[in-house]
Amino acid sequence: MTKMDDGSELVLNLGKLHTTDLGVVRIKRNLSLDVDDVIRWCKNKIQHPDALIIRRGKNWYVDIDDCEVTVNAYSYTIITAHKIKK
Repeated sequence: MTKMDDGSELVLNLGKLHTTDLGVVRIKRNLSLDVDDVIRWCKNKIQHPDALIIRRGKNWYVDIDDCEVTVNAYSYTIITAHKIKK
């Protein structure tokens, strides 16, 4: 079995994506988001054709639209998201 580090593993497991209540608050604050469903927002970003998905250690890092979303590679928990400073 080959290990997929190209992001396809994350995309294939989007159904497992979740976060904590504190995670929702943190992501909304960090990105100045005004959305009801933070998980859906993150899924849409991860699925975007321009998303750059890299796995480093235990986390996936998804760079899209000046944002970086961090997802635990084992539990599929969205840990945080923040704006990328240019």
